[in-house]
Order: sequence, then C-alpha cells, then structure tokens
Amino acid sequence: MIVVTTPTGQIGREVVTRLLDARDASGALVPLRVIARDPAALSARVRDRVEAVQGSHADPAVLKEACQGADRVFWLVPPTPGADSVEGHFRAFTEPLCEVIAAQGPERVVSVSTLGRGVARNAGLVSASLAMDEAIAATGVHYRALCPPSLMENELRQVASIREAGVLSTTLVPDRVLRLCATRDVAAAAARLLLDDSWTGQEDVPLVSPDDLTPEGMADVLSDVLGRPVRAEFASSAEQKARMIRFGATEAWAQGYADMVDAQNDQGFYGASQPTTPDLAPTTFRQWCEEVLKPAVLQSRN
Repeated sequence: MIVVTTPTGQIGREVVTRLLDARDASGALVPLRVIARDPAALSARVRDRVEAVQGSHADPAVLKEACQGADRVFWLVPPTPGADSVEGHFRAFTEPLCEVIAAQGPERVVSVSTLGRGVARNAGLVSASLAMDEAIAATGVHYRALCPPSLMENELRQVASIREAGVLSTTLVPDRVLRLCATRDVAAAAARLLLDDSWTGQEDVPLVSPDDLTPEGMADVLSDVLGRPVRAEFASSAEQKARMIRFGATEAWAQGYADMVDAQNDQGFYGASQPTTPDLAPTTFRQWCEEVLKPAVLQSRN
C-alpha cells in the first residue's frame, strides 16, 4: 500500500497520476490511499481507483488511519502562507509522521525537500524543510529526500505581470545562475522510488534541470517563446515580504520567505555550484515555457 499526501497539489496530483496504473510483480494494481482535505476535489478517475482518507496529514488520527497497513509514503508539507510560524508549521506535520513511523512502521518514505543541505543557514522555509528531513531520518526509516531548487511552476504566479507588463519579477540576483526544476520531474522521481522496493538507507536525491540560466536568461527564453520582450526586474526581499503580507500572508510566513531569499542570494545554494542532473530532471526551462507557461499566458488573455 502506498499513501500519497497532497493529492490535489501540483506535485502530489502528478504523483497520483503516475501511480494509478502501476502494477506489482503479480500483475495486480498497486493499492493506493490518499489523504485529502476535500476528496471531492479529486478527479472522478482517481476517486474510482484510490482509497481516500479525509482530513489533514498534520492530524495524528488521520495520518494513523491512512498509514494503517501501508509500507510506502509520499510526503509533502504544503506551503501555508497563513501559518503563524514557519518552523511550527513544519513541526506540526512532521511530528505526527515520526510517531506513525515509530508505531506502525511504514518501510519507506519519499519526501519533497530542497537543495541546500550543509550550506543553507538561517534560510527560513529552506531551513525548516531541512529540519524536517533530519527529524524523519532520525526515526531510522528508509528515506529519500527529493531535493529540487527553484520550481519552474513558481513563475505561473507571474502570468499577469509577464502578459501585461513584459516583466519577470525576481528577488534573486538577476545575473547569477539560478538552478531550476519542473514539478513533473519531481513527481516522476517520486513515483519511481515509490514503486521500487529495493532501495534502503537514507539519501538526498538532487533534481536539477539541464539549464544554466540566470533570471535575465530566463527572461530571454520567455521573450523567444512568447514572441514579445520580457525583462527581469529585481525586487528586494523586503518588497516581496510587504507584497505577501498585502495578499494575506502572516508576518511570520512572509519573513520566512524573505529569509530564504536573502540566504539564497548570500549563500548561493540554488546557484551554479550545484551540478545538474539531466537524467533525473530532463525538462528544460524552454520546454516548460512552451508547454505550460505560454498556454497559461494565452489563456489568461482570452
């Protein structure tokens, strides 16, 4: 039995899709169970195929029920801008998982984490994610932490700015390489690991696209793909923090984001020193722009 968290999120949804038709060595469909706050938000095909446990995977009772008889878990702590504390938010999810591992013993956990181990310091959301890894690993479970850098899908938040003003806003140094990854590649790596019962131990799995782009280079790619000028425009972490608060984020969450941005700029853990992993993360930024962002821009115009 595989348990999947966040099955309606960007990554979790793709993980479920990749597992729906998977079969075990005997040819039987691999049993799937998902934890969903609103099972009605699942597609009809998913609802027909999986067992759904309603609730949050931060709820110990919900998590205990979902993991009963399960041997593999896909784990993702959902970003929650309304949280009162970044560290507290990650702990609220992680502590129940560690308790379930100790009591019920799923053999393998595959989580979505981040690049930056051994480098990132006082890095807000990144530091909280890395602390999550350490807590899960301390249980002794077989563990793989998927470690993407900046997700390409983050740029979907800027569809209106790109379309209306030709601006790609960035809080990262515009002329410094920024490593990237598409969510599809994170989901593909997760599904492969969840279907493989041969791996043991605990390891990070970096997922870095073949690109070698700065934010300015990303804007150049967007210009080519969209057929219109797009420029990168720097915004300070303080400006981004203020904007997040205006749109409903708590002070604590917005500060955690600002701390993450400042640490990335100062410490470079999403930068050129990180090697690419094209075998595990083959999607290029240009390909993603052509297949995902350009249709979003065109659709929002209509």
